Amino acid sequence: MSVATVSKVINRRYGVSADTFAKVMGVIEETGYHASLVAQSLRNHRTNVIGVLVADIELFTAELLKGIADGIRESGWELVVYSAGGHATAHLGWESRYLSRLSGTLIDGAILVTPTVVDVNYGSPVVAVDPHMGRQRIPTVHADNLRGAELAVEHLLDLGHRRVGMITGRPDLQSAKLREQGFRRALRRAGIEVDGALLAPGDYRTDMSVTAASTLLSLRPRPTAIFAANDAAAIGVLTAATEMGLRVPRDLSIVGFDNVPDSAATVPPLTTIEQPIHQMGKCAVELLLSLMQGQTAKKTNIILPTRLIQRDSTAPPRARRSRSDR
Repeated sequence: MSVATVSKVINRRYGVSADTFAKVMGVIEETGYHASLVAQSLRNHRTNVIGVLVADIELFTAELLKGIADGIRESGWELVVYSAGGHATAHLGWESRYLSRLSGTLIDGAILVTPTVVDVNYGSPVVAVDPHMGRQRIPTVHADNLRGAELAVEHLLDLGHRRVGMITGRPDLQSAKLREQGFRRALRRAGIEVDGALLAPGDYRTDMSVTAASTLLSLRPRPTAIFAANDAAAIGVLTAATEMGLRVPRDLSIVGFDNVPDSAATVPPLTTIEQPIHQMGKCAVELLLSLMQGQTAKKTNIILPTRLIQRDSTAPPRARRSRSDR
């Protein structure tokens, strides 16, 4: 058959007999043929595809993608995830380069996850989740990182801990800055001077956090509790404590941040601060869809609440328990 005839069938145009239509559709089903997104976009200036750009797929990103997938379900839109495989984290502006690759021919809008810059403009709607530091000219979705960190430290203080350490996050991320700020604020509010020696960089990574925690736990006196800036870091603290022969929570209490599924699977299960990652993803895609439909966003900086999830990695310090047992 001619290209023109097949094109009429695919695009549901007039001028094709029922018999010819059935034959072409039969071949399409048999071969699994789909029209090229690039070709469709060149003709229609639209692909009906949303892009999610991530530097890497890790615990946080995986949970976020589940929420995005739920938000886009039954919307008529499709989803493509573009990952730099971890190679982009050290390069400022990686998302601008990848947007330029995808925009116009592959996607009609984008969600940027932990982007290095949010001052981007490529002609289509963009929403950022958990952005880096700097100017924010596009709509963003965050969790309440400041209050979440305060909740973590307040929990440890309520248990009786006074020598509390912290494994900090990535210094370029706004969330990490706010979590450290919340840590410092909660201690000062309790009348405890912040000891810089009790802060060590973990970069939101388990491997770096093992090293950072080992440094903190080698101090004399060592901290009786550690707040980790995310669950990956908290798992690193737990690993370091176990390797040093410390028992959690008998010898050390640990609080993480995120409440990813892995946090409940550790031994012991981690006390953590839950940021609604799934809801953040769903909220981001709903906001993007409304912008793509020409609606004006009621709020361009959405902050979702955090809460404490208490499990078995926290307990009163040993000295306090000993006194209460007498």
